[in-house]
Amino acid sequence: MMSGPGGPSSNHVNMNRIPIVFAVAAFLSAGSAAAAVSDDVLQYVDPFIGTTNFGTTNPGAVCPNGLMSVSPFNVMGSDLNVYDKDSRWWSTPYCYENRYFTGFSHVNLSGVGCPELGSLLTMPTTGPLNVDYHVYGSEYSDEQASPGYYTNVLSAYGVKTEVTATMRTSAERYTFPAGQGNILVNLGEGLTNETGAFVRKVSDTEIEGMRLLGTFCYNPQAVFPVYFVLRVSKAPKEAGYWKKQRPMTGVEAEWTPDNGKYKLYTKYGRELAGDDIGYWFTFDTEEGEQIELQMGVSFVSMENARENLDAEQDGFDFDAVRSRAEKMWAEDLSRIRVHGGTLEQKTVFYTGLYHALIHPNILNDVNGEYPLMENDGVGTVPAGHNRYTVFSLWDTYRNLHQLMTLLYPERQLDMVRSMIGIYEEWGWMPKWELYGRETFTMEGDPAIPVIADTWFKGLKDFDIETAYAAFVKSATTPGAENRMRPDVDPYIEKGYIPLGVYAADLSGDNAVSHALEYYIADHALSLLADSLGHKEDAARFRKASLGYRHYYCPEYGTLRPLMKDGSFYSPFNPRQGENFETAPGFHEGSAWNYTFYVPHDVKGLARLMGGKKKFIDKLQMVFDEGLYDPANEPDIAYPYLFSYFPGEEWRTQKTVTDLLSKYYRAEPDGIPGNDDTGTMSAWAVFSMMGFYPDCPGEPHYTLVAPVFDKVEISLDPEYAGGKEVLVIENNAEGYATGVTAGGRPLKGFRISHSELTGAGTLTFE
Repeated sequence: MMSGPGGPSSNHVNMNRIPIVFAVAAFLSAGSAAAAVSDDVLQYVDPFIGTTNFGTTNPGAVCPNGLMSVSPFNVMGSDLNVYDKDSRWWSTPYCYENRYFTGFSHVNLSGVGCPELGSLLTMPTTGPLNVDYHVYGSEYSDEQASPGYYTNVLSAYGVKTEVTATMRTSAERYTFPAGQGNILVNLGEGLTNETGAFVRKVSDTEIEGMRLLGTFCYNPQAVFPVYFVLRVSKAPKEAGYWKKQRPMTGVEAEWTPDNGKYKLYTKYGRELAGDDIGYWFTFDTEEGEQIELQMGVSFVSMENARENLDAEQDGFDFDAVRSRAEKMWAEDLSRIRVHGGTLEQKTVFYTGLYHALIHPNILNDVNGEYPLMENDGVGTVPAGHNRYTVFSLWDTYRNLHQLMTLLYPERQLDMVRSMIGIYEEWGWMPKWELYGRETFTMEGDPAIPVIADTWFKGLKDFDIETAYAAFVKSATTPGAENRMRPDVDPYIEKGYIPLGVYAADLSGDNAVSHALEYYIADHALSLLADSLGHKEDAARFRKASLGYRHYYCPEYGTLRPLMKDGSFYSPFNPRQGENFETAPGFHEGSAWNYTFYVPHDVKGLARLMGGKKKFIDKLQMVFDEGLYDPANEPDIAYPYLFSYFPGEEWRTQKTVTDLLSKYYRAEPDGIPGNDDTGTMSAWAVFSMMGFYPDCPGEPHYTLVAPVFDKVEISLDPEYAGGKEVLVIENNAEGYATGVTAGGRPLKGFRISHSELTGAGTLTFE
């Protein structure tokens, strides 16, 4: 076993926290080229990477793109005042430095910047029953994690915990010492800003209920319920409800001294609702006795949660569930095989691929039902397909969906169909959709480049005409009626958005950031319009996409906010906005984080700046003076822009190598900040393989010498011109000076998607 994230040399090693190396049987990959799947890729996944430095990943158990995830929950502390997720930006159920465990949360988000979900907490304890989370929590040791599995030992109780998951259910196993053992189900606490829950006893070993969730990034209407059914493998000697009591006037509340203000209901067994409620099971346990727990969830109904549980688990068999989860991960991760490189590089690579396969996740139940977008109805997905959710598109449109298109096209197609379904149900494409609710987080019109990119890469089994109608609607509907582009009126009239228009997500006056997103979307829309024969639309949207030129200020050599009269904003400091300080016109960044954010017209921007040399010098300065932010999406493609200019490709290779070495490491802080539902991880995966999709919506990649000696990518021949495998070979000593595709020398370091997938072999010389 590796001794903690990063192995023995790690500066953060905790011998009680280790990723697990284990073996599962090799088997054949279904849905990809018939390549052998080997278990050895699993040893390179370290789920503790990204669990600090605001990476907001967690080491819990989840299946690839699964609805259910089971995470250790440690954002509460034993100090009564510690639990304040908002003051510390607690948008994750787990932080590596924390040591106080208060249960396992079910259905979690990975790599997001706002608190949500992370509820339905289960917690084993021993001894006298106590349901106050400030008291019943425990420090822990012997913490281990691997794909689909997590375990620790609770110091206060001597209980070993283990969790794993199926696509829609959890399996949990608790090994108790002799004496009294308890399992608590806390429905009051969690990461969500919503409150309110319901629970009902079904039998001695089964309960059902719901918990209200939502208000992601403080959108008060983005609210939705999660339903659950929970079973334990042993009949308890006692069980019941609890509820936190309000102060009572004139009557002493009936609670036990050990449980403070939490009232235990020992003679009531029907059902309970409230804000701070829960259910407890108490058992007599022998030394080493194992009690299993399983939970099924649904976002439609308790009946569906039960059906999910019955379909995905046949009785209690923890080891069988864990084995199936591991095999799913082995299959998905084995679609890429790397050779050469260091242990740390392989760990960074496969952990990145692992993180990129968490969201978007399925939403539908086993019967195909799912909650309709922005209404209370229920839809049904066709048999053999899935409805997806958690469309953090402002993040993922840049690279994660391109990774899905290449490696998992069957899933990417269902994701596109899900987005079109959202439009049909709600009237608008998603921007940042969460379990059937639009949160309006961040800016832009990001569904356009995602779907256009998918279409141009040969995945066409979806209703492109409906998608196109949705795109034109969001690009042309007046702002007063436009849910996707509420500030579109000045954009259409003037070609830019002036200061004074505030963001729908309450993030401030981000006019330049909004317009830049629209330019990229309109570029993708112009390409799509042209391919569909809409020539006038193509010309219109192409012209719109070049409006970024309005913002270019020769005085500073950067983009600069504009006022309503067309004059530049003053006083202006292009470095204002560093370290997340407020900068008028820009969202979470400075002018330098946005000035080169014109991937669809790089050479046009260079001409504005005075030519190639000035462009290159300014771009190099961004890196030399520390103005590049590796955790801020608008500039993550900056390293690849050098390669648009012959003779400068070495800068891309050097910069990418330096960034990977500095910011991506096999350590808990080995992701450069918020993973953004896999976006930062996808950047590393592409960069380490040797190519990157630097212009969303265009089916092209910029090439960079790969980290490994050889990379083998399994392709679906239906979408890869009949090819089943792409082999990338790195024969370069130092910087690569040329690339051959299928033995044919390329001109420069750019390649189309069809050239890449049809090459058979891509060789860096």
